[in-house]
Amino acid sequence: MLECAPSTYWAAKKRELAPSARAVRDEWLKKEIWRVWEGPGRRVYGARKVWTQLNREGTTVARCTVERLMRELGIAGASAARKRPRTTVAGTDRPGDLLERDFTANAPNRRWVADITYVDTASGWVYTAFVQDLFSRAIAGWQVADHLGAELALDALEMAIWSRGGIGDGLVHHSDRGTQYTCIRYAERLDQIGAARSVGGKGDSFDNAVAESLNSLYKKELIDFRGGWENVMDVTIATMEWVAWYNNERIHSYCGNIPPREYEETFHRSRGTAPRAG
Repeated sequence: MLECAPSTYWAAKKRELAPSARAVRDEWLKKEIWRVWEGPGRRVYGARKVWTQLNREGTTVARCTVERLMRELGIAGASAARKRPRTTVAGTDRPGDLLERDFTANAPNRRWVADITYVDTASGWVYTAFVQDLFSRAIAGWQVADHLGAELALDALEMAIWSRGGIGDGLVHHSDRGTQYTCIRYAERLDQIGAARSVGGKGDSFDNAVAESLNSLYKKELIDFRGGWENVMDVTIATMEWVAWYNNERIHSYCGNIPPREYEETFHRSRGTAPRAG
């Protein structure tokens, strides 16, 4: 048995019992990580977004540290959504592709993209239509219904027109070849607001990649993540809450890791212009 002075023993014991500075900070960071993950992140943020949100709030921490502590906490972001079934029935009459896979815009209400995705509920299939502004990736309009008729897409378009206020000239509306978007009623409504129609190629999801990405995000962060959907009203209420969070709180990498609404407000402040109603 090795002998040591009592002072040496108790000094070692004190170091053993007293938590290190790293351990103390880790415990504090775990609470902050949990707060972000459960609060602003709605339990769908992965390590990258939790790390980004913490740094936005002024907490300087390495991404690898967030990854490590999230593993220790046993939490993770929402997993990728399943591939959706086809919701597009191709129309025969369609305009050309004005975007040609350039999914950027230099100001709000210059380029919108639209698409439809599906939700499986206990009462049958439910469908969600979105209209998204390419400038900030904000959701301008949406609608949920238990059918794939033209009214579904039209209602989402009407919400976008209402929420964005006066559209002005120069808007391009891009969609896939679905009959909901190529029908006469939809085309007439776009003509009324002075929007140019743009339609992607047949069966090519890359021609509407941003809208497809939004559908995937919606499925990952809400539909597949929560599950257990009962009916169209159940999905409608949850979608309304998710869209409000997405536009106003959810940090978006395309916007420089700030929410879409904040991104648009920054744009208008820099130019001394007022954002349109919505």
